[in-house]
This record gives sequence, structure tokens and C-alpha cells, in this order.
Amino acid sequence: MNRPEPPPGPDGPAFAEPWQAQAFALVVSLAEGGVFGWSEWADALSAEVHRPDAAPDGRDYYEHWLRALERLAVTKGLTTPGEVEGLSAAWRRAAQATPHGKPILLENDPNPA
Repeated sequence: MNRPEPPPGPDGPAFAEPWQAQAFALVVSLAEGGVFGWSEWADALSAEVHRPDAAPDGRDYYEHWLRALERLAVTKGLTTPGEVEGLSAAWRRAAQATPHGKPILLENDPNPA
């Protein structure tokens, strides 16, 4: 399988949020670095996209992309499920503590571990 290309944006950018572009770039970098192959990535992403709770219109595509990345990172020993959950929780706390219109920064987490 060849390296994926960002999806075309019909009337705007290919990514709705910066984190989507970052997740896309991270997958490309890890695959090109040999951490996993493109067919392995396609299988992981496909499993997420075909979950019963997936949005029929695909609006949650990059959420599936991120979950597939997290699962592969754990499978490949790059991180642990606890580390993924801990970092996710820190970002959620940081988002809740960030004033509207301001960038969400991890250092805004009011309860860092």
C-alpha cells in the first residue's frame, strides 16, 4: 500500500482541526520510519472505521484515525494503555481549563501528574 494522501477538502482545508493534521503526519512518519507497514495501518484504521458506533457520514474519521494510532502505538510497545489514557485525561482537563478562544495547551492542565 502506498503512503496515504490528505483527503481533499471540497470547500476548504483537508483537515478541520490542527490535531488531525498532526495525527496524519505522525502516522506517515511512523510508517516511513518502519514502526509499522502501510497494510498494518490500513487494517488498524479499517477496524476502527467499521466499528458499530462510527458516524455514517464519516465526520468522526480522524477520531478513528487517532484511536487506530493509539492502538498501534501500544501494540508496538511505544506506549502503554495507561500512558495513553493519562495523557488523554490531561488534555481533557487542559481543554476544560482553557478560556474560550485561547489555544489549548497541556500546561493548562490544573492537575498535572
